Amino acid sequence: MTSVSESVGELHRPPAAVTPGERGATRIADRVVSKIAAQAAREKLTDQSAAATHPRATVVVHHASAHVRVHIELDYPCDIGTRCAEVRRHVALRVRALVGMEVPEVAVHVERLHLTPAHGAAQGRTR
Repeated sequence: MTSVSESVGELHRPPAAVTPGERGATRIADRVVSKIAAQAAREKLTDQSAAATHPRATVVVHHASAHVRVHIELDYPCDIGTRCAEVRRHVALRVRALVGMEVPEVAVHVERLHLTPAHGAAQGRTR
């Protein structure tokens, strides 16, 4: 016959170790990763004019990797290639750090260029 104290001791015993395959899995939705990617692009484009819309991102997650497509608007004139490379690098780093996924591809699409007021004035144009 077991005593009451032995029964209580069994209730507070830590569970046996469970193998990773039996614990389950965590799945992060594509839309969550896309919001993180869009925010990362926004962090890199803080000096944009008020006319520019916020970056958007679409993501396809396959296993532990995220393929990202970011849509941005840039002020013009600027070094478009350098700006896109900065966005690409920052998005990959932030997604990897926050979600733990590999990011083999970040495609940056520049949808619109906004003429900066100083450049437009030099050309004889007004906004």
